[in-house]
Amino acid sequence: MRATVLCTTLVVAAARQPVDRKRHAANVPDTTAAVDTARVMPPPPPPAAPGATRMLSVAGFSTPESVLHDSTQDIYFVSNVNGSPTVKDNNGFISRVRPDGAIENLKFIEGGRAGVTLNAPKGLALLGDTLWVTDIDRIRAFNARTGAPLDSVRLDSAGAVFLNDIAIATTGAIYITDTGIRFDDVGNVLHPGPDRVFRIGPDRKVTIAAKGDSLGWPNGITVDPVGKRFIIVSFGPAKSVLAWKPGDRAPKVIAKGAGGFDGVEMAGTRILVSSWTDSTVSAYETGQEVKVITGVPSPADIGYDAKRNRVLIPVFTGNRVEIWQLQ
Repeated sequence: MRATVLCTTLVVAAARQPVDRKRHAANVPDTTAAVDTARVMPPPPPPAAPGATRMLSVAGFSTPESVLHDSTQDIYFVSNVNGSPTVKDNNGFISRVRPDGAIENLKFIEGGRAGVTLNAPKGLALLGDTLWVTDIDRIRAFNARTGAPLDSVRLDSAGAVFLNDIAIATTGAIYITDTGIRFDDVGNVLHPGPDRVFRIGPDRKVTIAAKGDSLGWPNGITVDPVGKRFIIVSFGPAKSVLAWKPGDRAPKVIAKGAGGFDGVEMAGTRILVSSWTDSTVSAYETGQEVKVITGVPSPADIGYDAKRNRVLIPVFTGNRVEIWQLQ
């Protein structure tokens, strides 16, 4: 989800208890930034990890929450909250990063410029050349090649509280998790709920696809094409990795782990999950937890580069993205 007092409080709270995370551009100004290779920091010797090696640590972001690999363009998108994850300040932005770690355009899409509204962008998903982004109580669409705003769908009238991650089914339907959390005046994390997964059909009709405590403060969501299902991970005390199909009355618990789960991605048949609780990315394939990456604090909504077999980790409170090579 800048390490302000709010975000610092979020980390402390997560440590105590898991609570909390792709052409038509008329008159779009050229905001392409010069490539700053100084941002690509040579990483220190990587910590011991059974299944991955840290390749790059890319600095210069502002509360990075999600990373997504656009395999068509071969580019990484990074959503930057740039402050509070719940405040409508229109200062959020999305970066373009090359696979070599160079920041191609830090503010490729920027709230308050070129007709863009973007407050606290979190989850990212691609449908063709359309980049969909969650933004507090609505989702927004942009041209993934030009950054031009294309569409938005409001979910506030449906009671959205804290829209977090987003996944798109093969039918084109969009599914969005609502973690149901808020923050008080001093930054403490509250969970008024409810826990839900929203569905937006190709006709832009908004419905509630799943709801209830069994979702466990749903955070990350991804499509498992092999299992023909969604995988959802819980940020709350349930500490659950869930399998769910539209129409199911409740999700099925397929694994348990450290909890404080944020991002989830499929790497073949392996389910990769990031955890704030123990600063790891773990793999789940047979229901057993295998810690693949360790020693990464506040790992938010991870991405996966299938072309290179890499895990892309936004370090929420560290204002950097780490790129790890899976073995």
